[in-house]
Amino acid sequence: MERWRFRSLLALVASSIYLYGFPSATISYQVLVLFHLAVGILLTVLLFPFLFRLLRVDAPLARAGWVFLAAGAALGIVLIFIGTLNRLKPWLYAHIALCVIGSLFVATAWLASCGWLGTTATQRVFRFAGLVLATAAISAGAWWSREVPWRNANRIVNPQMPAASMDGEGDGPRGKFFPSSAQTKHNGYIPAKYFMQSEACQRCHEDIYKQWYSSAHHFSSFNNQWYRKSIEYMQGVAGVQASKWCAGCHDPALLFSGLFDKPIKEIVDLPEAKAGLSCLMCHSMVQVKSTMGQGDFVLEYPKLHELAASDNPVVRTLHDFLVRVNPEPHRRTFLKPFMRTQTAEFCASCHKVHLDVPVNHYRWVRGFNEYDNWQASGVSGQGARSFYYPASSMMCADCHMPQVGSADMGNIDGFVHSHRFPGANTAVPTANQDQTQLDLSQKFLQDKQLSVDIFAISPAGNEVSAPAAAKMGRPELSTSFAVGEEADTSLPSGPAGEARAVTAPLGRVAATVRCGDDVRVDVVVRTRKVGHFFPGGTIDAFDVWLELQAVNEKGQTLFWSGKVEDDGKGPVEKGAHFYRSLLIDAHGNPINKRNAWANRATVYVHLIPPGAADTAHYRLHIPEYAGDKITLYAKLNYRKFMWWNTQFAFAGVEDSNQSPKAVTPDYDDRKWLFKSVEPKMISGELKSIPNLPIITVAEDTKTLEVVAHSAPAPQPQVTLVKEDWSRWNDYGIGLFLQGDLKGAAASFQKAADVDPQNPDGWVNIGRALLQEGDTAGARIVLEKALALKPGLARANFFYARILKDEGKYDDAISRLRGVLSQYPRDRVVRNEVGRILFLQKTYAAAAVEFEQTLSIDPEDLQAHYNLMLCYSGLGDEARANEHKDRYLRFKADESSQAITGPYRQAHPDDNNERQPIHEHVSVALNPPAKTGKRAVALPASAASRPGG
Repeated sequence: MERWRFRSLLALVASSIYLYGFPSATISYQVLVLFHLAVGILLTVLLFPFLFRLLRVDAPLARAGWVFLAAGAALGIVLIFIGTLNRLKPWLYAHIALCVIGSLFVATAWLASCGWLGTTATQRVFRFAGLVLATAAISAGAWWSREVPWRNANRIVNPQMPAASMDGEGDGPRGKFFPSSAQTKHNGYIPAKYFMQSEACQRCHEDIYKQWYSSAHHFSSFNNQWYRKSIEYMQGVAGVQASKWCAGCHDPALLFSGLFDKPIKEIVDLPEAKAGLSCLMCHSMVQVKSTMGQGDFVLEYPKLHELAASDNPVVRTLHDFLVRVNPEPHRRTFLKPFMRTQTAEFCASCHKVHLDVPVNHYRWVRGFNEYDNWQASGVSGQGARSFYYPASSMMCADCHMPQVGSADMGNIDGFVHSHRFPGANTAVPTANQDQTQLDLSQKFLQDKQLSVDIFAISPAGNEVSAPAAAKMGRPELSTSFAVGEEADTSLPSGPAGEARAVTAPLGRVAATVRCGDDVRVDVVVRTRKVGHFFPGGTIDAFDVWLELQAVNEKGQTLFWSGKVEDDGKGPVEKGAHFYRSLLIDAHGNPINKRNAWANRATVYVHLIPPGAADTAHYRLHIPEYAGDKITLYAKLNYRKFMWWNTQFAFAGVEDSNQSPKAVTPDYDDRKWLFKSVEPKMISGELKSIPNLPIITVAEDTKTLEVVAHSAPAPQPQVTLVKEDWSRWNDYGIGLFLQGDLKGAAASFQKAADVDPQNPDGWVNIGRALLQEGDTAGARIVLEKALALKPGLARANFFYARILKDEGKYDDAISRLRGVLSQYPRDRVVRNEVGRILFLQKTYAAAAVEFEQTLSIDPEDLQAHYNLMLCYSGLGDEARANEHKDRYLRFKADESSQAITGPYRQAHPDDNNERQPIHEHVSVALNPPAKTGKRAVALPASAASRPGG
């Protein structure tokens, strides 16, 4: 019996080392788990009946060892029944610790009885210490083999060189899934049913499954009418192959099974077409190859999943038992380290896209991009030059997968990350009549994500100020997305704007206006809890706008910009201040059918960066009947899809009286009619055109006193209070980002006057002065900032710019190195170092810096351009040409702006919105409303507008 006890103990020790050190989702590993459990039960059976006898006759150390083993065995039996889930891990490690100590003591006692520990006390102490160290070494080795290779093998690392064309992405033109970059590990198809078995996950993750079921991820495919219509339209115009570009991140059950080779109209009613992004789509990614997005991931089909989804109840029960008793293989199959430690890079695989010739028959164009502006911002903790920084850096999941209470088996301390993925999608829950999900989306949007501040008024001039000429060629006009802190070319150089005499901050000062005058009202919108541009996502498809109303004490509406037609159910008036990207095709037709692949030029793109602000301007005329008081109401409104797109998605029918030549992949000149269609042609619970909710994201109200026309003109009033520091700063940021540098500097000066001990006021004045070219003035204020906080990265960055302009290259590099020591992943700072080294003709050192930039963003245009120059300087023409090819690929098509000319002439409101600094006027209001309350929508009418 004793021999069997020792053999069982030896088998348990050996199996436990392997099970802990080398977890894997294989049949052999699971057999070893069962073997370990069986031997453990056998040893327990053999141990307990003889335990008291062993405690009487064995050596003291052996007795202690058997007690520890008995305790470990008892705990092991308990764990067989309760499992070793996350919340029970302390018990698992207690079991391991008890058994390790017990085994060490029993082994020591046995070796002592054999005389292997020596005869003297000193020998025994040292040899026992050697056994302890050997045990520790084995334990550490098992931990290392379990953790370190696993973590190192599951990191997202960018390639040294991006592909020269889309043909080099994914599996290339001959690949099964091209032009999506998605791949499978075995280079083959994956059965569609694999992506349709999320219910199998529900057995252990009930809460998570229910959350996911209502989420936008679940309704990413043809169970979403907006998406369905866009793909039907795309395939009808551009073909099935091009639409696989979308399917890589929207339709896994169809794409990876090969079903997407057929036109969607033939398969739209199949269950596979309504699977959406199931649990097993995201959780089967075994590699994300870069941060370039475009579905740049590799999926693996784990054969053991067939056990979990088996129809045989015995097989399912055995699978679930093995997962509960040892979840690590299951966790390693479906939860790779990068999903937790590199969440943003993981999400970027689908939330960042580009288009190229196989999709758009044109060239490389940036699509939507949530990753780059997050990475370069203060929100990520990686950007050195932001205006604002949160208390701690944040990743995607911090906002979009918040922790919620749950008894789910995967909970940690009673919480799981919400798989409802709260965000801004109010359309899908509206169409699905899912009130719970809709309420969550509305709550998310209204959770102080942004703020609206009616900040200032000033006399309206005859002309709208314009920024420096350089602004007019700003790079975002050559892409469908905005350019923020990830680039350093989006702002003008040279004097621009004007320092207006304002009355501000409203609410702090008693503002007065005079009948008959025109005043400019400035409204500031600031991103507060948004980690990327606002709005995010497919920004060519949304209705997001700032609304301003002026109502007197009689309830008469005096001014209204941003009115919605048809009692708030129709389109937004065209002269509103929008946050979106307005794109047009080759014939100047708006991109309004989710047809970004037909985009040929950007009329304007207007977004707010994270931790920044926008300042909107309104020209308010004070009529003689204004009364004694005017109340201003400002609202930031959000409607998930623009009115036209929703009509198109649910009722759009081509006008049959048109030429077949009216549409090509480059343009669509056709007219569309909105007619009722058969319910079977509409996906979702709602079989009619939905009236999408308009969510007020943020709002503000301010009051103006009115005096008669005969009264003296009101004089500007400014009140400086420390509590208003951020209001002045936000106002200045908005002016700065639109190129009103003088107005921005004046506002930043007010912030510095309010709180001279806050270095950011001085830094921001320095930004504006430096952008104007006033390096002497910028030096003075930046030195004030550095005196307050010498290590402030943003102050040192702009100060280094001054040193560079003065030719003090070594001093500038020293400053920038200090910035990089705090923010090593700021690409603009890295490129600045490289550029100075290039100017010093140390080409090899400069190339190292630019290559480092590409490790952060392989598509960085400035890095490729400068590497082309560096390698030419080094005489390496082959490498220079490689970077030249990438530079030409990613460089904007500047000539495309010619397309916008006729469009802007025909659409003055859009042309006005395109101008960096512009004013909005009211829609025609005749007669003024006399409702005794805030006015509702009035009949639409275009109002005249001064200027361009």
